[in-house]
Amino acid sequence: MSKPNPTDRYYSRDHEWLIYYSDGTALIGITDYAQEMLTDIVFVDLPEIGRKVVPHATVAVVESVKSVSDIFSPVTGEVIEVNQALEDTPELINQDAFGEGWIVSLRLSDPEELKMLLTAADYEEMIKEEK
Repeated sequence: MSKPNPTDRYYSRDHEWLIYYSDGTALIGITDYAQEMLTDIVFVDLPEIGRKVVPHATVAVVESVKSVSDIFSPVTGEVIEVNQALEDTPELINQDAFGEGWIVSLRLSDPEELKMLLTAADYEEMIKEEK
């Protein structure tokens, strides 16, 4: 059963979450619902620091026992940090999708893009419609 989606972040229709910080950076990961659909994650292909991304562009790739899935950037920005812990323990995403299982940190190009993302309540509604 998926954990509740924290209300302190934004959500994408592609099942990513984003926490925005006042310094113009954001932490990005996949939702608990997404990791549940993927099942056991065995590998994460992290991007290079400095890589530029745009909305809906692949920012990382997650491999599970079931499939290989692209992780999309919800916003335009530059990768400033990656979660190195995922290289040795990719299952952190399964264990703590909303915390220790974060994937990348970006410096946003345009914080206005956050307005295009979903609230926790909107995301919950979207998942109900998908099921």
